[in-house]
Amino acid sequence: MEIKLKPISHAGIASAISKAELYRNLNEPGEAESICQDILALESDHQGALRLLGLAITDQFTGEMSDRYAEAARAFHGLTSDYERAYYTGLLQERKAKAQLRAGRPPHTVLPVFEDAMRLFEEAEKIRPPNNDDSVLRWNRCLRLLQSRGGAEWKKEMQDLDVSEGPPV
Repeated sequence: MEIKLKPISHAGIASAISKAELYRNLNEPGEAESICQDILALESDHQGALRLLGLAITDQFTGEMSDRYAEAARAFHGLTSDYERAYYTGLLQERKAKAQLRAGRPPHTVLPVFEDAMRLFEEAEKIRPPNNDDSVLRWNRCLRLLQSRGGAEWKKEMQDLDVSEGPPV
């Protein structure tokens, strides 16, 4: 018996997407990721599979160096909609920042990641579809997190760090 991955059928893609969503909802991102890889092996630009793959990868973030930020970013950069590319890349940055907070990273390393997420959410907001406030909701959540953790103190710590380190080399 030859041991190799088996391809899924084109007709099974819609059902596979539903299963990937279900596994994400059941907090089993590895299962969702595997399904998305099967879909992408058949249709490398399948938008739903790219979205779900990126989300499943970010579901696994721990704030450690082993997190697969670049892999999630590649999935989201494969999205053809400018809005979705900005929104989901912002979501990647937001989830990266949250994972780093949970891992106890110092504020001066996390604040720029939140700021990047918020910049991307602003970009997405400018080109969002009608009646879609997702980017606004994410922006607000980031701001509330920063406010709850003393965003002003984070800014001051960043400025103090810049001064104490001297000019860039």
